[in-house]
Amino acid sequence: MIDALPRDTGTRPILVTGGTGQLASALADLGRQLVCRVGRPEFDFDRPETIEAVFRAADPWLVVNAAAYTAVDKAETDEAAAYRANRDGPAELARLCAAADVPLIHVSTDYVYDGDKPEPYVETDPVEPRSVYGASKLAGEQAIQASGARAIILRTAWVYAATGRNFVVTMLHLGRTRDLLRVVADQRGCPTSAADLAAAILAIATRLETGGWRDDMAAVFHAAGSGDTTWHGFAQAVFENAARHGVKAPLTVEAITTADYPTPARRPANSRLDCGRLEAVFGVRMPHWRDSLARTVDEIFDA
Repeated sequence: MIDALPRDTGTRPILVTGGTGQLASALADLGRQLVCRVGRPEFDFDRPETIEAVFRAADPWLVVNAAAYTAVDKAETDEAAAYRANRDGPAELARLCAAADVPLIHVSTDYVYDGDKPEPYVETDPVEPRSVYGASKLAGEQAIQASGARAIILRTAWVYAATGRNFVVTMLHLGRTRDLLRVVADQRGCPTSAADLAAAILAIATRLETGGWRDDMAAVFHAAGSGDTTWHGFAQAVFENAARHGVKAPLTVEAITTADYPTPARRPANSRLDCGRLEAVFGVRMPHWRDSLARTVDEIFDA
């Protein structure tokens, strides 16, 4: 898919990869005519020739890479596909950006950390992914940094939106049909609204456009919702907000441990991200996750 290409407007677009994914969609909604959103089949990391063709046709002044292989558990047995999408494709995109002197904002993940730290992670903490997905995303970060591109890497976590496949939508679906839900309560992180992440990215774009590039921008930044909770606490908050719309919640939302719900890929027990560097360099502070969740649930039921 290609949303739009510039047509003699004299304005170069922000090229956003990721097709109909929740972050790419949020960027297209907020950025509107400023954004050229692309996805498969026209733009496909599995077909490297499409990357350069779309890049040349779009002639962007900024690229936001929101495309990724995000099937965390499937990646454990589909390692080659995960690395093609999360390392090789972004590396080629970064090469094109470096050659054209176009800044790149690349979206990464909390899964690059092992999750064993008791405090929120800062960007200088050691990285030690415990899953193929996390390792492939880290490899993508490293390939981008080695490309020579002017690259801003944003590590985020627990992304959700009013549409698509995500935790909030899944909880609401399951809540309609089940009286008992069992949700993990020993993993803690920062729920992040795709709309908030898109707004942060566009705020960074505005800083780049008005103030130009600075060397301290070529770094890794955390960009996640303020505050933190567990998946169990997140689920409870989803149903509390849905109740405002007259939606029946499950009779019981039971707290369980990670060991009670084994998955092929290991999830970090601690995904809390300290976003102080993002605010210090770009002046961007993400909203509290509870406020953003309320807005998202309202959007789901008011649509």
